[in-house]
Amino acid sequence: MKPLRKRDFPVEQARRFLEPGPIVLVSTAWQGQRNLMTMGWHMVMGFSPSLVATYLWNENHSFSLARSSGECVINIPGAELLDTVVDIGNCSGRDVDKFERFGLDAMPAREVGAPLVGQCHSSFECRLHDDSQVESSNLFIWEIVRAHVAPRPKLPRTVHYRGDGQFMVSGAEVSRRRRFKPDML
Repeated sequence: MKPLRKRDFPVEQARRFLEPGPIVLVSTAWQGQRNLMTMGWHMVMGFSPSLVATYLWNENHSFSLARSSGECVINIPGAELLDTVVDIGNCSGRDVDKFERFGLDAMPAREVGAPLVGQCHSSFECRLHDDSQVESSNLFIWEIVRAHVAPRPKLPRTVHYRGDGQFMVSGAEVSRRRRFKPDML
């Protein structure tokens, strides 16, 4: 394989190629308030316990609800919710109940106070595991304490943000399982 020709690229736009996973909807709740936010900045940090980190800007309404409650639900929408996902990100939960505005079902969680989004394929109930990076970096490290996944579709078509209002929809799965060592699966 020949090397690809590359050119300089603005470093502040490198995230267009590094965004790690699907866009998610993070639900939070505290003292009778609830919110839902669109998020692309998250990463898996561990398997057992199952740890996920999220970046919540300290000016977002969700930041204060997550900080106060120490809980959230990370919901994974399918591509069919893309317009709703964008619209959720374009308004503030300080001004509107996003569940009502966008016709989404707030389903009760079993382990945390934040609701699950009924229309999302997967929902992961989380408790704050490590808050040592919240003040300096707005980085919350969560432990997934309960997972809810729809049996169908087995692999939902998720959306991934590329920056500048552009999204990529997940495509065909390609397996290389046979190339992995057994202890690496």
